[in-house]
Amino acid sequence: MLYRVIPLIAVLTLSACTGWIYRIDIPQGNFLEQKDIDKLQIGMTKEQVKFVLGTPVVTDAFNDDVWHYVYRFKSGRDEAFNKEKVFVVSFQENKLTKAEGDFELPESFYNPIVND
Repeated sequence: MLYRVIPLIAVLTLSACTGWIYRIDIPQGNFLEQKDIDKLQIGMTKEQVKFVLGTPVVTDAFNDDVWHYVYRFKSGRDEAFNKEKVFVVSFQENKLTKAEGDFELPESFYNPIVND
């Protein structure tokens, strides 16, 4: 009986090692690409920005005219693959006035869009 229990205990102990556990990648938030940011222009309405970038993850609780687009990626394999990107857009009188964050704004951003 003892010769059956000892191998069973050894197998269960070895299978509990953390190297055998599969960890998944966890993406959270708004995944934005530079091509999305390239479509933005000063003067766009909130609806137009929402169409281009999607609904923001965070809207400022004290100022409805500031939207935060946040993306976090936690790798299940290695912490070297972890990413975090933040992009903030600001509005004044329902028009886009400012954008800043981890993306480069195109030169066309500063050309005001004409809304009818």
